[in-house]
Formats: sequence, structure tokens, C-alpha cells
Amino acid sequence: METDHVEKRNAAMKNVLLIISCALLSIGTCGGPLVMRLYFIHGGKRVWLSSWLETGGWPIIFIPIAMAYCYRRKTEGPSTKLFFMKLPLFTASAVIGVLTGLDDYLYAYGVARLPISTSALILASHLAFTALFAFILVKQKFTSFSINAIVLLTIGAVVLGLNTSSDRPEGESNKEYIAGFFMTVAAAALYGFVLPLIELTYKKAKQTITYALVLEVQLVMCLFATLFCTVGMLIDNDFKVIPKEARKFDLGETRYYVVLVFSAILWQGFFLGAIGIIFCASSLLSGIVIASLIPVTQILAVIFYHEKFQAEKGVSLALSLWGFIFYFYGERKHKEEKEKKIEIEIAEKKKDTPETIQVPQQGTLATQQSQTLVGV
Repeated sequence: METDHVEKRNAAMKNVLLIISCALLSIGTCGGPLVMRLYFIHGGKRVWLSSWLETGGWPIIFIPIAMAYCYRRKTEGPSTKLFFMKLPLFTASAVIGVLTGLDDYLYAYGVARLPISTSALILASHLAFTALFAFILVKQKFTSFSINAIVLLTIGAVVLGLNTSSDRPEGESNKEYIAGFFMTVAAAALYGFVLPLIELTYKKAKQTITYALVLEVQLVMCLFATLFCTVGMLIDNDFKVIPKEARKFDLGETRYYVVLVFSAILWQGFFLGAIGIIFCASSLLSGIVIASLIPVTQILAVIFYHEKFQAEKGVSLALSLWGFIFYFYGERKHKEEKEKKIEIEIAEKKKDTPETIQVPQQGTLATQQSQTLVGV
């Protein structure tokens, strides 16, 4: 009974973490690209700086790590550890962090050259890459519902591409546009590889994966991604140019730095949400949530940046929402069928187990009267 209670409590805690992670990923997925594009629209030109901001908010992770430590210290005593990560997991997280830093640069380059509607469209292709690498790396099992959801979300992204030429920024050369296009495709493919790679790291880690440890993994990943982008900033002399660029920023010098800070915070929410969903569910679900939010980003771009909202975007929104609902309906149905199957197996085991009679030992009359029938 106590074991069942602990399992139910852990399941409830995972559901809460999953909801929080989905909320963080939603905010980061929609807000991060919009704020990054705001920087480029109003005079920002530093690609390495923008990529650095995607993980530069990593010190924020110390807040939940400290909260988790205080909770453990209260329940387990002063002997509890602040960090649990061992060297093999640290090394794997550092490598993934470098790949994330490269992905950040590729994506920032694309956002600098393309409108939100186009870059979001291309980034949606990461779902197909995620599904492919999840199948190769972690042997992801697909149901008819998950396959249909992937197809619907991918079709929604393709529909968005039917009229992207009308969104090309004014004054941008064909060469710059094509470069931005292929950089964003590369970013989508690389991130489609990173998500299952994180899940594989969890599976291969020779230590128990808890959410506190997941936060440590995220901390190391973002730290090394930031170091990678810092090297790029040093080579490109971004640190020297920032004060000058701030003074020339269309929205003013103060708002320039506000944009940078908010960009770092929003992107950190994106990464925390992504790895949280991988921990609670799978890398495929993380990819599906990101893909399903792309039409929302499109709508926000129309509202805030007055980008055109063609009929294709409306169709894409409907397909994406349909695919998202289809996936969760399938997962819920699959879970119910699995629970029902377990209940049937338990009932059959009880039925097949013979009842035993507990025969009392010779002793007092009171003891002899305590003979009972016990079902095992």
C-alpha cells in the first residue's frame, strides 16, 4: 500500500511538472522569436549576440536548483548534496551544450534574415527530424495517433510555405534570403537531433534521473552553449560594438538592454520547458508541442509586427491544432488501454492464486477461535 501511495504521488508530481514545462515551453517558443526579431527589426545586427542570449540566461537555473536543495535539506537533513551530477553525465551535457550553441547561431542567423512567418515555417520541419532521430537513438514507438499528428503538423508547416515569398523583407538580397533559409533548415535538423540525444543521455546515465538532476543537466548545457557563443562574440568583436549599437537602437538605449534581458529570460523558459517535457514524457512530445505552437507565433507576428495573414496561415493553424489534439487524445487512449490491461492481469493472477487456510497452532482456546480465511 505504501509503495502504491509513493508511485501515485510521483505520478501526480510528474503531471504537475509536465504542465509547468508545457507552460514554460509555450512562453519561450512564442516569445523568444518575437523578441529576437524585435532586436533585428529596430537596428540590431549582431548574430552572435542574439545566439548568446538564447542560453545566456543560464544563471536563472540556480533559483529552482536552490529551491530543490532547500526542500531536500528540510526533509533529508544537512547531509544532502547540492549537486548530484557525475563526470560521465557532465561530459555528455557539455557536448550537447556545444551542439546547442551551434544550433543557436544557425537559428539566430535565420531570424536575422527572414520574417517570423518564414523562419517559424522552416523550423517546423524539426518535428520530422525529431521523429527520425528519436526512432534511431531511443527506439521511439509510434502509434497511429502519433504518426497522424506528425503528418498533420508537417502538412500545416508545408501549407505555410505556399506563399512565403510575399513576406520577404524589403531591401534584402536574394543571396541573404537563401542563406537565411538554409541556416534555419540546418538549425531545425540539428535541434531535431539534440532533443532525442538528451533523452538518450537520460536513459544511459548511470544514476537516477530526478528533476533536480535534469536542472543540473540544463545548467551545464546552457553554460557550454554560452561559452561557445562567447568565443564567437569575441572573434566578431560584439562586446565592443554593443554600447554603440545601443545608442543607435530605434527604440532607445534603455529599451535596447531591456530587449536583451527579456530575450535571455524567454529563451531560458524555452529550454527549461523542452528538457522538462523530455523528462516527464519524451523528446517526441517536446517536438510536437513546439511544432503546434508555431501557428500561435504566426498570429502574434501578425498582431505585433503587422505581417500578412494569408488564408494558408489559417489552414496551417487549424491543421496544427488538430494534430496537437489528435496526439493527446491518442496518448490518453493508449494510457487507458494500458491501465486496463494491467488491471486485467492483476485480476487474473488473483483468480489463479489458490486461497490458503491459516491453521492455528495448538494453544489457548482464544487462539484456536482465531482461525480465519485469508485470500492471497
